[in-house]
Amino acid sequence: MWLIDRYGEGLGGPRITLPAPVRAALVRWYVGGNSRADEEASIMLVQQARIGKKWIACDCLGSDCRPPILLPVFLSEAETYYLRRLTGSGRAEHVPDCPFFRDQATNRISQVRNPETPADPPTGFFEALRPAPEKLAQRPDDDNSDDRTRNASLPKLARLLWRLMNVSGLNVIAPISAEPTVRSIGLEFKKLSAAAARIEIAPGIELGRALWTHAQALESKRAYACIRALSRTWPRGHAPQGFLTIFAQQVRGATIYPADSDPILVANRVQSPSVSGNPVKGPFLVMILIGQYPEAKGLAPLRAYAQPVFSGNRFVPVESDFERRALRVLLDARRAFAREGMDIAIQKPVFDTLTPLGPCRPDFLLEARSRRTGEVHQLVVEAMGLLSDEYRAAKIARNPKLELIAPVVCISSDDLKMGRVARILAQRLWC
Repeated sequence: MWLIDRYGEGLGGPRITLPAPVRAALVRWYVGGNSRADEEASIMLVQQARIGKKWIACDCLGSDCRPPILLPVFLSEAETYYLRRLTGSGRAEHVPDCPFFRDQATNRISQVRNPETPADPPTGFFEALRPAPEKLAQRPDDDNSDDRTRNASLPKLARLLWRLMNVSGLNVIAPISAEPTVRSIGLEFKKLSAAAARIEIAPGIELGRALWTHAQALESKRAYACIRALSRTWPRGHAPQGFLTIFAQQVRGATIYPADSDPILVANRVQSPSVSGNPVKGPFLVMILIGQYPEAKGLAPLRAYAQPVFSGNRFVPVESDFERRALRVLLDARRAFAREGMDIAIQKPVFDTLTPLGPCRPDFLLEARSRRTGEVHQLVVEAMGLLSDEYRAAKIARNPKLELIAPVVCISSDDLKMGRVARILAQRLWC
């Protein structure tokens, strides 16, 4: 095998022959071998080929023929290097028994957060990057799983954002009597910042020291300067990194459109939930990962996850447009109950609850307390909106699990249109 100039044909131009041990390691890694040494050597080769603007030419057809070509590719969303076969009209093909005849399996990130998809809170440090060479081939959280499978998985950045929202309490709406009289986007970001002070990215490095809540931190390069300064004393075994959380009405492709600054371009397409294949509309709370990007030869926004939220002054996460509508009705019902002497708290769980029948994740969890008697009741609310039959079936199937948490009420689009949600909740809470 040879390294050739990018866009070259591999015949008649300069070639750099790969040493036999490197070629052997590359083959074993490509076909799914689990040797750590092979993986490190191969990824280092692919990384250097990409940075050096080289392609890899296969020698399966011999040295006198135009060779099949492999492209070194960097998948920013998974921080993984891999090889992609260059195919098409006029391109040489590998012989059938060549190890590179078939595509290399790569990690694929799911766009859909299915109700049955496990969502355990990430443990350990609040980090999305690993030090080289682990940074180049991200190791899975489960050491028994293979990071190069094609199984869908939840983006690590999404789970970190949910963890921050959970710790900050942004997914909980307190009773009206316990809420501030005036809500603002600044108050929501203040909660995030306060929570970040209680979480570590690495030993001795609080998240609050490398978390920013305004795009100006990128525009002024202040975030880069801070990460570089921190990197001098960053603990061994951890990669320097930072995070930017911003409010945006829209994301498109790899571009984020903040509410009060210029668009932000990240290295890869912004990840965001979808329902039945349709993207969930904004507004969004977006978390952007900042770290070393070989293509930029320095720090850059690597990837981002855009979590749909209720509004700019309530960063309550939602998983569909219908959930946003349902939450608005629940907030109206909360005010109606307050006038009747009942305090209602609303929680949007972002991680699973373990039950004897297995884990499950309610759409909403309500807690009602009577100011007159002190009596407390809980209720699970499922938003059964304009979803696919498969999605609705999955929600119905988990009802036995949800019933172990609290009585379940399903809210339909007709319930919203007819204005009967408050009455349904009252019947189930105080029956």
